Amino acid sequence: MEWILWAILLGLLVFIIVKRLIKPKYLTELTQEDFIKGYRKAQLIDVREPKEYDGGHILGARNIPLSQLKQRMNEVRTDQPVYLYCQSGARSRQAAEVLKKKRGCEDLNYLKGGFKKWTGKIKKK
Repeated sequence: MEWILWAILLGLLVFIIVKRLIKPKYLTELTQEDFIKGYRKAQLIDVREPKEYDGGHILGARNIPLSQLKQRMNEVRTDQPVYLYCQSGARSRQAAEVLKKKRGCEDLNYLKGGFKKWTGKIKKK
């Protein structure tokens, strides 16, 4: 009986790891070069917390922290591309999942490597 519990726990662990590593089909990972080509024609959203945003952000980005996204989803238009970024890329992927499932956004993109890899123009508050 104990082995069944271990099998369930192992299966759950494998599922969580695979879900984290595999990029969803509706989300496009962009290099910095590709991100720069398109973000001016899109909604540029920084999903980091306000303190991180105030420390430096990509010029033209709006701050909608992942922690507030469900309450502020109506600020994101569904008829325009959405370019997301965070510090490393993990929160951007979570934000994209929320925007896809709860808001119906289709054109979702995120910055590979996140803000920590960004070498373009930034603005500090």
